[in-house]
Amino acid sequence: MTGKTFDLEKRTFEFAKDVALFCKTLPKFTSNFEYSKQVIRSSGSVGANYIEANEALSKKDFAMRIKISRKEAKESIYWLRLIAETNPEEFKKKANSLANEAMELKKILSAILQKS
Repeated sequence: MTGKTFDLEKRTFEFAKDVALFCKTLPKFTSNFEYSKQVIRSSGSVGANYIEANEALSKKDFAMRIKISRKEAKESIYWLRLIAETNPEEFKKKANSLANEAMELKKILSAILQKS
């Protein structure tokens, strides 16, 4: 495994962990339960699919897993933006920070896809 692969696996893991921990702090609104379930699922899927891509059996399989990982990053951005816009002000900064990390991951995954 290359150093870059390990770093991105670690970064996607940290992202999913940070999202899960953030969701625990949200007010107990019905909408937050639903949004949290969705964003926890999609943020975890970014890293899980990236790991799968690194174990791909073919270039086509690799590209498909990277596309799925990128799609999950985009979905995470959506849910985090929704959380930011529907919660008290003190939660917006963290939600937006996590959305920015998801955007960075999406850009990295897009670059990997272009180079493969």
